[in-house]
Amino acid sequence: MDAPADIATSSTIALLERLVHFDTTSRNSNLELIDFIRAYLDQHGIPYRVSRDPTGQKANIHAIIGPRTAGGIALSGHVDTVPVDGQAWSGDPFTLRRHDATLVGRGACDMKGFVAACLAAVPMLKARGLARPVHLFISYDEEVGCGGARRLIEDLSESGLTPSLCIVGEPSGMQPILAHKGKLNLNVKVRGKPGHSSDPAAGVNAVQAAAEAIAWVARDARRLAAEGPFMPNFDPGYTTVHVGTMRGGTILNVIPEHAEFTMEWRHIPGDSPHLHMERMQAWIAESIEPPMRAVDPACGFAYDIELEMPGMALPPDHELAGLVKQLTGSNSTGAVSYGTEGGFYEKAGIPTIICGPGHIAQAHQPDEWIAVSELAACDAFIRKLADRLGA
Repeated sequence: MDAPADIATSSTIALLERLVHFDTTSRNSNLELIDFIRAYLDQHGIPYRVSRDPTGQKANIHAIIGPRTAGGIALSGHVDTVPVDGQAWSGDPFTLRRHDATLVGRGACDMKGFVAACLAAVPMLKARGLARPVHLFISYDEEVGCGGARRLIEDLSESGLTPSLCIVGEPSGMQPILAHKGKLNLNVKVRGKPGHSSDPAAGVNAVQAAAEAIAWVARDARRLAAEGPFMPNFDPGYTTVHVGTMRGGTILNVIPEHAEFTMEWRHIPGDSPHLHMERMQAWIAESIEPPMRAVDPACGFAYDIELEMPGMALPPDHELAGLVKQLTGSNSTGAVSYGTEGGFYEKAGIPTIICGPGHIAQAHQPDEWIAVSELAACDAFIRKLADRLGA
């Protein structure tokens, strides 16, 4: 017999309290939390594989409930969180606190709530005698480039235990999300020639050269907003580009030799950020670099792609879309502008959808919170999924 819904949600809350207690900010090791989950799985006799990052200080877990085979469906969640530094929390971020019908704590929404619901469901899933496996993907470093998901995919290749489908439990209000944008982060370094500011023609001002390039980025952002391409199911419904950081120079009366800025494209499915990057580079090579190199051939721009995250686009008529709509009772699907591990799983050949408790607006904030009702809805979702996989 399954536990009543209120007992199941109480188990989810109790596990969430334990998970929030671990400070798994992405800069930290997650091994204490992983050891807790391993002990929990051992207690319930669930087999799992552990894959680690190159430092050995972070780890993923791939657990399988039911037949230890490929196929079935994965429930995927990351356990790293964004920092709390500089945020005005009303209490300890790593102590779960209940305020009426909400739970407050770092990671409660993004996305330890989903992981807690998956772990709470382990006894129920095990008791079902599933005909097809449920895989649990628990990963590190989603917030800083999805290194955990990429390592987990490597481990799937090694083990051969690849699921047929995947549900990523990012906060979506338990609504099915079929698509999200991809992302390309670019670091741009500019080398100029120093000199005294009283004779600007004798040097090359790296800051001003960078500013010219940044002005081009601003113009191209307006062009993309006006000309597209467009996908109206996203908000905004086009590829975006912006510069997020910029630094350069040392003192006012010295022509700055170095400048640097970082930028990103968040692109809709089917739109290549590399083409936009190449357009920018071509314009810089034609318009900015020639006068720089006329003064000193060593001057110019250098580019380094720091991060590339693929977008995700599940066809609306895919069986996974139909399944999640039925399990949630939703008649509609959506698309989001934030990125997830789902793009990596889809790229690896695993059809993927997003559906998880909470809302993204509650994440990354001081006093991050999730409604108890959202966790209850997630618990019910997993029970209904077990009904399908046990049939």
